[in-house]
Amino acid sequence: MGSTTSSFPERIELAGEGLVLRDWTEADLAAMPDLFDHPDIAHWTPIVSPFDAAAARARLDRGRKMRAEGSTVLLAITADGGEPLGEVMLRRAPEGTEIGYVIGPAHRGQGLAARAVRVMAAYAFGQLGVEHVILELEAENAASAAVAAKAGFRLLDVPLIAGEEKGRPYVLQTWGLWSDRSRSGVSGR
Repeated sequence: MGSTTSSFPERIELAGEGLVLRDWTEADLAAMPDLFDHPDIAHWTPIVSPFDAAAARARLDRGRKMRAEGSTVLLAITADGGEPLGEVMLRRAPEGTEIGYVIGPAHRGQGLAARAVRVMAAYAFGQLGVEHVILELEAENAASAAVAAKAGFRLLDVPLIAGEEKGRPYVLQTWGLWSDRSRSGVSGR
């Protein structure tokens, strides 16, 4: 279920764990550079750097295009539907339904990433009918590995993914989380 050709709803708002995950809007453009223009984000994610007003516009437009194509949803992480604190992504890919996240530097240490990942996973399980979701993270990114564990993911015994982004080589581990209905027969480390 959840093929790469089926579309996502035009609007998505998910509430849970004390968060509201909502669509990005033009009103968020001014806040996006403060969230995404940071050395940690430039290092650990494919988000462009430096991240300025033009990059914010491009990200908003690209997010809308990817949703219309049925491949990816980018949602603002908020406490109450207002100020964006970060972003959570759900991407349909050949290797599985992947979740990703970025928390603005000023908003870290509040458990936002783990909570947003759990809310997005619940959406994938309940609304999209997927049986498992994955996170792909660099082992050296201790903060993201801690988020994965806190969100209930398990490190999987699968081949590492090597690549290069922004001129920097990386090696990703795959972490997995299964829906309650598909837990039997799951193996992981």
